[in-house]
Amino acid sequence: MDTLLRTHNRLELLHPLHGLAERHSLSSPRPRNEDVKVSGKWSSGVCAKARSSALLELVPETKKENLDFDLPMYDPSKGLTVDLAVVGGGPAGLAVAQQVSGEGLSVCSIDPSPKLIWPNNYGVWVDEFEAMDLLDCLDATWPGAVVYVDEANKKLLGRPYGRVNRKLLKLKMMQKCVSNGVRFHQAKVVKVIHEESKSFLICNDGVTIQATLVLDATGFSRCLVQYNKPYNPGYQVAYGILAEVEQHPFDLDKMVFMDWRDSHLDSRKELKERNSRIPTFLYAMPFSSNKIFLEETSLVARPGLSMEDIQERMIARLRHLNIAVKSIEEDERCIIPMGGPLPVLPQRVMGIGGTAGMVHPSTGYMVARTLAAAPIVANSIVKYLGSEGGLSGDKLSAEVWKDLWPIERRRQREFFCFGMDVLLKLDLEGTRRFFNAFFDLEPRYWHGFLSSRLFLPELIFFGLSLFSHASNTSRLEIMAKGTLPLVNMINNLVKERA
Repeated sequence: MDTLLRTHNRLELLHPLHGLAERHSLSSPRPRNEDVKVSGKWSSGVCAKARSSALLELVPETKKENLDFDLPMYDPSKGLTVDLAVVGGGPAGLAVAQQVSGEGLSVCSIDPSPKLIWPNNYGVWVDEFEAMDLLDCLDATWPGAVVYVDEANKKLLGRPYGRVNRKLLKLKMMQKCVSNGVRFHQAKVVKVIHEESKSFLICNDGVTIQATLVLDATGFSRCLVQYNKPYNPGYQVAYGILAEVEQHPFDLDKMVFMDWRDSHLDSRKELKERNSRIPTFLYAMPFSSNKIFLEETSLVARPGLSMEDIQERMIARLRHLNIAVKSIEEDERCIIPMGGPLPVLPQRVMGIGGTAGMVHPSTGYMVARTLAAAPIVANSIVKYLGSEGGLSGDKLSAEVWKDLWPIERRRQREFFCFGMDVLLKLDLEGTRRFFNAFFDLEPRYWHGFLSSRLFLPELIFFGLSLFSHASNTSRLEIMAKGTLPLVNMINNLVKERA
């Protein structure tokens, strides 16, 4: 989905067999015997390189693709203090860098691989990118989407969807940064030392960069931004492949937003029982009759499902759908922390994106949200750091944090966390009932919820509307499993007012 981020961090994942939390490295799933149809024939056996099935034997070696143009590099010998140092070269960091530099402030972007094209597949609602004048950065669009609630019930969503052209989006941002005078430094920041009016960023190549303000845009690594509360998020886990197939059963004019059907597990009793407790769904973007992006996703779980479990479910689904994979262009393994506490507000280092707690706690969405927030952060930096404001140090970062997380956004996030806490408690049937009601709502409600456009007063009406559309069974389930999360949300909202 739109925020799926490739990661090689070691996180708490749920072992598929005995339900105990183990630490797994996502870069090396354990081998498993599995039958899967590969290019017209059935194969079996343990795959090379610790791959878990014959399907995964088709995964190519990871190829890192870089943009082909020269970057203006930061010159440490001059010892200049830049106005803004952006740590991390993802979409959020570059968006802020290009906009702040466009207002005449000096910016240095620090990243270990500044030219590297992002490896993630980002999917977005077309109206979100249209609002940001980024339609030219979509390489495929679908007039609508479909949600398969179960074998007999599907929802047609009349909202266009698109896949982001990662290379084009990064190229567009980098070109604007270069034309605005941004300087780049290829390194990793290992430490930041703060003085009253400026900060010193110490890099792993021995270079120290001085900046008036530091922006941490390193995603979920939370490199520099500080947290002071226990970090207990839910996790969205997904495994996806961009594949050439002999055929697939999906309409080319609709992307598959969610497929909760589980008939592919009828012959796998133990796996079906696992899925009934913690369900996964298929997300698919069909580009042609024989090219498709397929992703098996656990919406949210605590602890997260193991990558091995996700892959096993995906293989069973593809086999049932008679999707014969001929080749795999790329694969991605994704973990998205959802919910959990916000960082310390305010603090000296500024944040944006995953490191600032901006992932949608109920859906895992982030890309469109952070790109839309970039102008807010940039305008705030220009206002308070530029000639008009002239602030520095703690006072500067406090004002920017205030603009990024105003009370309305914090209240909105509390409601989204409440939604996540309810989803964490739902099994497959409960999840189906929930989304059956969710996508029956007026479009302004489900559009606004997914795109973070509803604020607390509207979210209250959203919740009442969802409850009225839900079945009696679902209402009882929401009351039984949502009462404690609701009380926690109300308590947190009261604290926000204090």
